[in-house]
Amino acid sequence: MITHAAVHPGQAVDRLSAYTVVDVRTPGEYAAGHLPGAHNIPLDHLATALPALKAAAARGELLMVCASGNRSATACEQLAAADVPATTLTGGTAAWTAQGYPVERAANSGARTVWPMERQVRLAAGSLVVAGLALGARYRQARWLSAAIGGGLVFSAVTDTCGMASVLARFPHNRPRAADFDATLASLGGRR
Repeated sequence: MITHAAVHPGQAVDRLSAYTVVDVRTPGEYAAGHLPGAHNIPLDHLATALPALKAAAARGELLMVCASGNRSATACEQLAAADVPATTLTGGTAAWTAQGYPVERAANSGARTVWPMERQVRLAAGSLVVAGLALGARYRQARWLSAAIGGGLVFSAVTDTCGMASVLARFPHNRPRAADFDATLASLGGRR
């Protein structure tokens, strides 16, 4: 089985044109700012895009990117399981922009603006905790909602996973439009 490599932004910037850059964030996060020339394949669509990614990997190196490096590392692991070599960008777009490297944004003024996934998770978790506490003043059992969310956040931190982000990624505002996704697959060399 293939293992994946990791590169830091300073290493990647010099070789960016040698990579096929694949951003595994949601379309809204991608539109807010992505590495130059990056293709958007949300992490939960990776299996569907596997033939196109194999074709792209046959032509050159794949560089997987997300906001922090966690989702892109997961993508690299999934690709490695399918014998597709890929590299992850350590620290993701956050580290990339912190070092002053350029990002591209959606040129279309009609593009929808979606909060980054981490911000969506904070809003959802905070709202559920407050709702559990507020309802708990009248219905004692509702306090368990707050406890469950708190436990989930602890589990998320310990395992470096996020079930709430997985659920939120399925909401319509975080899904790619079929035409955009098909165009991305075609540009990578695969058909849906």
